[in-house]
Amino acid sequence: MDVRIRIAGADAVEELAAFWGWLQDEELLRGEVSPAQKEIGQEEPGDAVELITALLGSSGAGPALSRALDTWLRTRRSDVMVTVSDGERTVELEAGNLKNLLREVLGDDETP
Repeated sequence: MDVRIRIAGADAVEELAAFWGWLQDEELLRGEVSPAQKEIGQEEPGDAVELITALLGSSGAGPALSRALDTWLRTRRSDVMVTVSDGERTVELEAGNLKNLLREVLGDDETP
């Protein structure tokens, strides 16, 4: 499953860079996540890197991503919004309200 992660908020570019750095410390996610360019529409300017993609297979990367995102969001200000999409489902997560939504999108029954 290919998952796309977008971050929005007052400091979206800085937050995306912080999340990317956070993911680099997750052993199960090494080689499974990568930065990607935003798909530029007619009415929106393009940023150099606007999202992170993750390829989630049977290696345990899905639960690892869920836990990493949960932990990272708990360290952020409440104005950070993360959108997680697998192409069929899309969920928006706010720093203050995320546990059940992560379980829904990533199928992680172990998120605390």
